[in-house]
Amino acid sequence: MATGAGLGGGAVLTQAMPKVYESSASVLVESVSQDTNAEGGRTKGTVNLDTEAQLVGSGAVAVKAATLLRSSVSPIELAKSVTVQVPANTTVLVITFKADDPRAAQAGSHAFAEAYLRNREETARAQLDKRIRSLNLKVRQLTTMLAGINAKLAAAAKGSSSEGNLQSLRNNSQNQLNSLTGRLNELTTTMVGGGSIISDSRLPEEPTSPNAWLNIGTGGMLGLLLGLGLAYLRERFDRRLVTPADVRDRGRVPVLAALDDRSTPHFDDVLQPYGPGGRVFNRLRNEVLASLHETDRIIVVTGISRGSASTLVAANLAAALARTGSDVVLIGAHLPDSVIDTAPLARMFGVSALPGLSDLLAGRETLSGTLQRAPRIPSLRVITAGGAAAAAGLMQSQRLKDTLQTLREQGGYVVIEAPSTSSSADAQSLASLADAAILAVELRRSKRPALVDATEQLRRVGTKLLGTVVMPRLAPIQPGDLAAPAVALPVPSALSDVTDEDAPETADVPDGPTQALPYAGRQRPGDDDEPVSVTDLTSAGATEGDDK
Repeated sequence: MATGAGLGGGAVLTQAMPKVYESSASVLVESVSQDTNAEGGRTKGTVNLDTEAQLVGSGAVAVKAATLLRSSVSPIELAKSVTVQVPANTTVLVITFKADDPRAAQAGSHAFAEAYLRNREETARAQLDKRIRSLNLKVRQLTTMLAGINAKLAAAAKGSSSEGNLQSLRNNSQNQLNSLTGRLNELTTTMVGGGSIISDSRLPEEPTSPNAWLNIGTGGMLGLLLGLGLAYLRERFDRRLVTPADVRDRGRVPVLAALDDRSTPHFDDVLQPYGPGGRVFNRLRNEVLASLHETDRIIVVTGISRGSASTLVAANLAAALARTGSDVVLIGAHLPDSVIDTAPLARMFGVSALPGLSDLLAGRETLSGTLQRAPRIPSLRVITAGGAAAAAGLMQSQRLKDTLQTLREQGGYVVIEAPSTSSSADAQSLASLADAAILAVELRRSKRPALVDATEQLRRVGTKLLGTVVMPRLAPIQPGDLAAPAVALPVPSALSDVTDEDAPETADVPDGPTQALPYAGRQRPGDDDEPVSVTDLTSAGATEGDDK
């Protein structure tokens, strides 16, 4: 996301930035008589191109360029748009002008090249004129001196010593005058030319700025770096368990089984033994059996976060154990987190939701009355959670201990579906009565501190932790996701005797899937040949209008 934002930002910046066009003119710089090469110049000729490059952006040249362009922009601002380059081993200046219009860039480059040449020529002409004026002054002085010498020489006596001296002085002055005259004639005939434009500016076709690929690439790179930084920080400070390796490395708990999206069961699925998920639980069953001692019979399955993960693991583990022919009792001690997810074990195995564990612990029902055999798995018996809620402290009651001891003496395995360790202390209480424990972990939902806390709770009560079962995060249950029970039990004979004449004229039948009735197709334990009572039917969802 950060990389995409960086690419988009580069594209937006490219669109927002003004377009800049560049045009260049190449000027050949020729030496004039007044040129001097400063020490350290980049050419060995008489022209110091470093100095000339600075003169291109000078105020005098900028003023002339502004005049040529007839621009209202100040010369100082125009000079800021000019750059000069000097190619190696040449006496060429490359004058580049930047503008927001291609024609303006072309005109500006040409104007500065022309202004530079004019300024150089004017400067050379001014220096030449100054030298000519100086020579003319010296010529006039020598001419006046010669005239005076000639006058004295005419008045001097022939053969005298003064005549010889004057004759010698006149010869020297005449020689100087001839030299100055020659130099003056040479300067007067000198053609002043500071250089020429060898490559005039052209009309640019494409803007040089902004560079779309450079901006987008830079934005993408900055976004990538930012994204990597954010990803590192998120990974560094994220306390969620994301992969099975996090459970093993961060939580230091072995992973017994890892389900993926293809093998993870749905809300109320009991996986087929030969499907992808069924094979995972078959391997889990084998590992659990290999880890238990001969006297270990009770296994508690709890989650480290709220949800149905422990329900799915406990149900499928119990089913996998029962498929081996062993007697297995599945106890639902995990009250649903919401009204939507009511009686999940009843839906999964096609048994009645009532009576259940809460009824047993409250003394309203016996153990044999709460045990229900799963229709599809004969070796599996299920005790559902029962009523809406259990009274406080029932999970720590002596009745629960006696119930588990009774089931232990029967010789089969007992799998307890416990609530999460983070929701209540019931998981710890149930684990203290069990021989081994398994933790159900939902990736990207369960957090490492919760995993550490769960293992610590189990360690404190002395329960052997076999490991974890890892699965992807389960989607929240929606009302439309719930299906009818997998097996619909037959209607009790007491109801089949009802005739049309006995039925009320109108019946308020609720919509939705048919629910399995408690004690359907069988009698209540301890009641010989006694039909199902109205109270029992009402507890299963029947209305008072169904008395007959």
